[in-house]
Amino acid sequence: MSLEAFREETRAWLGENCPASMRTPMPADETPNPGRRANFKNLDTKVWLDLMAEKGWTVPHWPKEYGGGGLSIDENAVLREEMSRIGARTPLFGGMGTSMIGPALLEFGTDEQKKEHLPRICRGDIWWCQGYSEPNSGSDLASLQTKAVVDGDEYVINGQKIWTSGADNADWIFCLVRTDFDAPKHDGITFVLFDMDQPGVEVKPIKLISGLSPFCETYFTDARARRDNVVGEVNRGWTVAKRLLQYERTSIGGGMGGAGGGGVGKTLGHVALERYGEVDGKVADTSLRDEISTHIMNDRAFGLTVRRNGEESRSTKAPTFSSSMFKLYGTEQNKNRLELLMKILGTQMLGWEGDGFEEGDLGQTRAWLRSKANSIEGGTSEVQYNIIAKRVLGLPD
Repeated sequence: MSLEAFREETRAWLGENCPASMRTPMPADETPNPGRRANFKNLDTKVWLDLMAEKGWTVPHWPKEYGGGGLSIDENAVLREEMSRIGARTPLFGGMGTSMIGPALLEFGTDEQKKEHLPRICRGDIWWCQGYSEPNSGSDLASLQTKAVVDGDEYVINGQKIWTSGADNADWIFCLVRTDFDAPKHDGITFVLFDMDQPGVEVKPIKLISGLSPFCETYFTDARARRDNVVGEVNRGWTVAKRLLQYERTSIGGGMGGAGGGGVGKTLGHVALERYGEVDGKVADTSLRDEISTHIMNDRAFGLTVRRNGEESRSTKAPTFSSSMFKLYGTEQNKNRLELLMKILGTQMLGWEGDGFEEGDLGQTRAWLRSKANSIEGGTSEVQYNIIAKRVLGLPD
């Protein structure tokens, strides 16, 4: 099938099957988390998820044998363009299953692990969280102390993780544990998967400045993990952990920026026109117009660079250390977009609740506050600078 024929077929299918309520931005207080613990506020969310999963388009670029769509890079780009054209929501948006542990399993998992976990990720049956950071092991992640001791066919796990995004809603966790305390800190680490729904797991949400609690503290007290759910080799989990971080950073970087963000169906330019008026069809405030234009051009260049990198990576099928560059730049683009939106909206961007504020404005207030975490999550910006200097540019220590 030609690419144009695929586009026509995709456009027709989306037009016929995507519910109207799934063609609007997701409200700030609505989470798209599926999985066993799902409680969909909008039943159309589940309908849309099931339709896309049946089509293989929840993770369209994954192999069909694991529940994906088997699409090429170009076909996947067309699908995203057609979804964007009608404002269709991505049914598994933000899921760590699709952006992090899934790609890691495709690269490092056994056949049994792929067959067990990947189809459930594609269907949205299981929602994942990440057990990496600890109270005393943030940027120095390899100093982690959560331990796992062999007990028959299982590991017994004790320790604590922090900043565990979505742990209060997650069904499973991919977790770094120390299995050899006598080895150097980068050795003796094992990457293991286990069920969150067990007596030995306790989760406490952390309330953020945005008013939401996506991050959690997670405690393990004699929690259990099957030994056949170790990904990669025992005591060699740091290799898998580093690769997964590259997938994470590519996902974070590629998903940020954008000239949108002014509310339902509005770009920064549209919002500026509404607030400041126009002269010859342009935003009346010339200084603001220049800032918005610069942001849009930077964002377009960034998007093309991310896409070019994906096409150049076809042979390796895995991200490189350039993922740190994307994460760093994407972070700044996203923060800049929201700062520009605040400049445009003024005090309307500072509302929290009550009359006088539109729902979209209140959502952007929380998004602006939440964006401050972008330079911390997925590895701080300072860590990304170090990686870029050493691994990309080859600079000396």
